Amino acid sequence: QVQLVESGGGLAQAGGSLRLSCTASRSIFGINVMGWYRQAPGKQREKVASITSGGSANYADSVKDRFTISRDNAKNTVYLQMNSLKPEDTSVYYCNLNTLTTWGPRDYWGQGTQVTVSS
Repeated sequence: QVQLVESGGGLAQAGGSLRLSCTASRSIFGINVMGWYRQAPGKQREKVASITSGGSANYADSVKDRFTISRDNAKNTVYLQMNSLKPEDTSVYYCNLNTLTTWGPRDYWGQGTQVTVSS
């Protein structure tokens, strides 16, 4: 019902920056959280960062002080600003929306965007 489209992935050098964007196909109302996950080959998917509709953010320890998550509700868009990139940040990054409905929580996922960091 809700499509999430990601953009901004690509190649960066260690110490460089990238900004990921994720836009939802329609406006999101009520209690909700948008976030970014990543999954590299041979590893399980991990949460990188999340942000509530009220602007409260949470980060994985591995990206604290380097990544910043933000959202523009008028544009139905969430961003992930990635600074001081490291080779271990290389992964496929997925946008996630978790929203409460009258019949329970519902998750939506983007298609993923590749981020590659060279040393």
